[in-house]
Formats: sequence, structure tokens, C-alpha cells
Amino acid sequence: MARRRITAEAGMAAVHSWNGGAADRRTLATAVRFLLEELAERAPGNSVEVRVPPLGVTQCIEGPTHTRGTPPNVVEFDAETWLQLATGQLSWADASGQGRISASGIRADLSAVIPLVKV
Repeated sequence: MARRRITAEAGMAAVHSWNGGAADRRTLATAVRFLLEELAERAPGNSVEVRVPPLGVTQCIEGPTHTRGTPPNVVEFDAETWLQLATGQLSWADASGQGRISASGIRADLSAVIPLVKV
């Protein structure tokens, strides 16, 4: 189980604030990190690294793990794309087609585990 740093109440409050138009860095960072924690809890493992620079990173999905250097399966988004994907406002196919996802590796498709919450 992933170690939680953000409570469900605080995380969902940040997600709802972001969805309502709040754009301050604290709200954005809390929403991003909460949803990364949610991803790690729902899809535990270490075979895929999910990055939302500079706000957060997590590992998820069962499979082969790595110990040094860049992992073989990496997915990277900007904060807005991650939040839209994680809340179901944007589909993986649409984001990918728009070039909003940077993904490498055979396990780097998260479409089976997102969206995480609906707002």
C-alpha cells in the first residue's frame, strides 16, 4: 500500500477547488499529489514511473522493477493534463492524440487505471 501524505478530505477538496477554477500553486500541488497517491494505491507496483514535474512523481503497476537510472516505463504529463485525465475530463486516447502525454515503455499506458475520481 502506498504511503499517504494527503488525507482524502484534503485531497478531494483540492481537486474540487481546481475543478472550480482555483489555480494557485498550493491547490494545484495538493490535487496533483493526492491523485498520484491515489494512483499508487489503486495500481500498486514499481514498473511504471508517473511524473508530473515539478509537482510530483509516483511508481505504480505491478511488473518488473528497476533499481538504477531511468526506469524503462515512464509517463510524464503537465499538471493540467494529469488532473484532467485523473478526473475523467480527458481520455487517454484524446490526450495521446493531442501530444499531451510523454510515454515510453510497454507498460506506459495508464488507460486501464484512470480516471481515478469523478468531479
